[in-house]
Amino acid sequence: MTGAMVNVGIGLMTSILSGGGVWLWQRLGSVRALRRKARFFGMTPGGTCLIILNNKYDKPGTTHHNDVHALIEAATLAREVRCEVSVESSDTFLGSNEGSMEFCIGGPSGSNVRTAGHLAHNLPGVTLRPHGGRDSLAIVVGDEKFRWKRGEQEYALVAKFTPPGATRPVMLISGQRAVANHAALHFLRESYRQVAEVVNSVEQFCIIVKVSSVDTYGFQAAALERDVTAAAFSAA
Repeated sequence: MTGAMVNVGIGLMTSILSGGGVWLWQRLGSVRALRRKARFFGMTPGGTCLIILNNKYDKPGTTHHNDVHALIEAATLAREVRCEVSVESSDTFLGSNEGSMEFCIGGPSGSNVRTAGHLAHNLPGVTLRPHGGRDSLAIVVGDEKFRWKRGEQEYALVAKFTPPGATRPVMLISGQRAVANHAALHFLRESYRQVAEVVNSVEQFCIIVKVSSVDTYGFQAAALERDVTAAAFSAA
């Protein structure tokens, strides 16, 4: 074999090894990213993601279009992690989520009765004010109060915890309006790594997501406002 042919052979072998190395590195990176996402949301590839859908405020049997979009965000997350999706109504679903990771969407006042139960049993430091009055729809966590300013400044409470008797966690999304529910889930899809860096543990946490200039930017102007884990899981 001539020197030129040897050089060509070495060049081809180097290209093959280099291309294979890049593919393997990208493949390993994709697997690691999938595992990080699955761990953050408490999902298991091949498992089931249960989505509890709420009612439109004071209109049982109907769902606001922004809450439908929130459901789509949750279902997309589940499919990205290769989970099966099961959707149930907050009016009819009873019992533990058991081995299914659960997304529970909507506030407790006239929208999602399951949210009220989750708050009462797992988040003693949280109070969600009902619609009407001076502090209408305010989210109160410990000594902090996050007030609702329609169309200008709105908030969503996002909490992850594992209820008694369950082996997979609940991700509770309780926005002051349906648009805040949509904004919070969209934010989690896009920025879960940011949240993971802020909270002490991805196994249990509670954060506030702020949605600014809703009348201008809709659900897309969401940002992490604060980690309120300590106060949320402590008795008031």
